[in-house]
Amino acid sequence: MGTIVVSTSSLWRCFVHIFARLGTPRRNGPRFAAKNSLALPNRRVHSVVSTTKYLLILPLMAVIAYMALVGLVYLSQRALLYPGAGAAPIAEHAGWGETVHIKTPDGEMLQGLYSQGDDDKPCVLLFFGNGDRVNNYEFLAQALATRSIGLLVISYRGYPGSTGSPSEQGLLTDGIAAFDWLSARTRSEIVVLGRSLGTGVAVNTAGKRPAVGVILVSPYLSVLSVAQTHYPFLPVEVLLKDRFRSDLNITKVRQPKLFLHGRLDDSIPLSSGEALYRIAPEPKRMLIYDAAGHNDIFNDRMVGDVIRFVEALKGNGS
Repeated sequence: MGTIVVSTSSLWRCFVHIFARLGTPRRNGPRFAAKNSLALPNRRVHSVVSTTKYLLILPLMAVIAYMALVGLVYLSQRALLYPGAGAAPIAEHAGWGETVHIKTPDGEMLQGLYSQGDDDKPCVLLFFGNGDRVNNYEFLAQALATRSIGLLVISYRGYPGSTGSPSEQGLLTDGIAAFDWLSARTRSEIVVLGRSLGTGVAVNTAGKRPAVGVILVSPYLSVLSVAQTHYPFLPVEVLLKDRFRSDLNITKVRQPKLFLHGRLDDSIPLSSGEALYRIAPEPKRMLIYDAAGHNDIFNDRMVGDVIRFVEALKGNGS
């Protein structure tokens, strides 16, 4: 083995190099750990404080988001309740009936379609659902016409062809105006028919005017109760402007009543229609269509049931 000769100057340079390396902090080295061990308690405190901030901020953000949702629903509720409003006017040459215009007591002009029947047969006054159109009832007008029964369907205020903006009070006013117009136009007895949202208009109208009978298709206790079913996470009781309380008005409707509901209805639950039926005064009858939902309830069987009810009313009245 050879002899290693190390000079003093070489040793000095070696120590300087080593100490220089030791003086440079390394992320994973022992000097870094020693140097930062005193900072660990402070970092833990900082982490706890940050976590506490997030725990306080997150619920606050959730509350703000919920309040924003509530405000949005409140401001847009009538757009949600009346989706058929604000559309284009009714075509001048609709598929059925005569285009008529009805003036309301508060100055609005309603457009409707009217098919006149025989004076010795009842005439049906129809109030449709919230997204419906008057020209969607050609099939019903034709079926009624085969029995010489007339039909008037009105477009609510704010809906195609009519002036104004929809609201509960507005639609109830429209219903009374339509009944008064029809009773002045024909000598026929009037059967009021309401569908979905329109059942609230029909119940109110029949409670204030001498309709000979009432047909309620997919009725509800109230729009309030339906909204509470669909939006249980919202304070509907506080927010809702237009409540359509058929549960409060049905007791005034003493005429014969026919309730029609689809068992598969997921818009207005059958339970709501049944609840209204239970509190309605006699005479009354309810038919439930097992295979029908909300939008497919109008079929040949249902139209046949309507015609039989209308003709039986005339037979009872003669």
